[in-house]
Amino acid sequence: MSTVDAAALAPPAPAAGIEGRKMIAFMAMVFGMFMAILDIQIVSASLSEIQAGLSASADEISWVQTAYLIAEVVMIPLSGFLSRALSTRWLFAGACAGFTFMSLMCATATSIEQMIVYRALQGFIGGAMIPTVFAAAYSVFPREKQPVVAPIIGLVATLAPTIGPTIGGYLTEIFSWHWLFLINVVPGVAVTLTTLTLVDFDEPNLALLDRFDWLGLAFMAGFLGCLEYVLEEGTRNDWFEDRAITLFAVVSVLSALGFFWRAFTAREPVVDLSAFSNRNFATGATFSFVMGIGLYGLTYLYPVYLSAVRDYSALMIGETMFVSGLAMFVTAPIAGRLSARLDPRFMIGAGFTIFAAGTWQASGITADWDFWELLWPQIFRGVGLMLCMVPITNVSLGTMPPAQLKNASGLFNVMRNLGGAVGLAIINTLITTRTDLHTERLAESVAWGRPAAEDALAQMTANFSALGSDAERAALARLEKMVEGQATVMAYADIFVALTVLFVLLCFATPLMRRPAASGGGGGGH
Repeated sequence: MSTVDAAALAPPAPAAGIEGRKMIAFMAMVFGMFMAILDIQIVSASLSEIQAGLSASADEISWVQTAYLIAEVVMIPLSGFLSRALSTRWLFAGACAGFTFMSLMCATATSIEQMIVYRALQGFIGGAMIPTVFAAAYSVFPREKQPVVAPIIGLVATLAPTIGPTIGGYLTEIFSWHWLFLINVVPGVAVTLTTLTLVDFDEPNLALLDRFDWLGLAFMAGFLGCLEYVLEEGTRNDWFEDRAITLFAVVSVLSALGFFWRAFTAREPVVDLSAFSNRNFATGATFSFVMGIGLYGLTYLYPVYLSAVRDYSALMIGETMFVSGLAMFVTAPIAGRLSARLDPRFMIGAGFTIFAAGTWQASGITADWDFWELLWPQIFRGVGLMLCMVPITNVSLGTMPPAQLKNASGLFNVMRNLGGAVGLAIINTLITTRTDLHTERLAESVAWGRPAAEDALAQMTANFSALGSDAERAALARLEKMVEGQATVMAYADIFVALTVLFVLLCFATPLMRRPAASGGGGGGH
């Protein structure tokens, strides 16, 4: 063999090794991101067990989830700056190590105050992992690898919150609520060590820390943290009728003004908003916001229905909700292949349409629906979200210049989380208002003078005849409970209709995106 031939054949082996190293390092980071996103919802099906274990009140226990969300939503956009200053390797390893340690501390909490502090720190530190993985996917791998990489991060971003209640329900049922957090410890240590050993995607720029905009960070924390608080607690406390909600809303608005002022005037802002000047990114971030409504909204709504109406246990809810996660898992590789062949706008429109078909079918919900009636709506939801997520992420981040990618990744992810927070606030408000409305209307149908109502009341009174003089009172209470239950189910149906309309409207917005150029290139470059 000639020297020229040997030289020509020599490069592939090292190159393949480098690609293998990159993929192992990237998959370790993806698993870390999975833990961070999973922990948003893993406690949702087990809050009553945590409440009992910590002797917390009903108002206090909600902060186990709220504290995590508020802290995380502040870190996600900040991670772009920190990643440029510290490098992907050191930021991610530090975030994963801190998240793992705080998971251990959550498991050892003996009071609700300790749990809230540990959960806030867990969310804040762990929040850096999520956008860092998205940025790495598009900065490390070339364009031709995106059909493989994008479905991986898309699957994790949508699957983790969906199966959170399932995993949480199993862990609590089989072991105890402490394992909701202990499950992170061994994988967290492994991911931290793997990241330190294998990740060498970029170099730190510590000089950026000398220009860190502390005032901008304070404004951003006030803006996003207070906004998240208002959205999380507003429905519980009757919105602006509550003085604390009003105060936090005012602080959020004033902090938002300060944040945007610093974002456009600071020498090195904590968050660079210039990514929104890119039409595809701005449209994709908006779509990500609405996807957050569908993703987190239904992850919340289905368990609420199954618990309140069907009286399902945490384990039964988890088993029922697993269908959406399975549909996402099956659809992910298909979405990756299609993204390499189809116009992404067509895929996004198809995904929105499928999601809307699922919510429209679910709008026929009754008090008797269980696993089989919810099967196809959940399958449509899983398939639709995955078909949307992959091309939206590709078009939004896959064409960003490398210099903007880390900041853009933080903005893209925080939009999805804010969409989830807004969606939950709207859904909870609609449940309250629409239930009251339907209760009033149904009450008119069961009033005195209605033959059907009087016959039903007489039958129930007869059934309670063993109670003697209390039979009629027991029958009235039973009838009232039936009316309230039916009104609640009708409110759920209204929410499914509203979600259907929202996602149908999004189908008409897909042409706002431009189809990216088909030419290859480095990850994230033009």
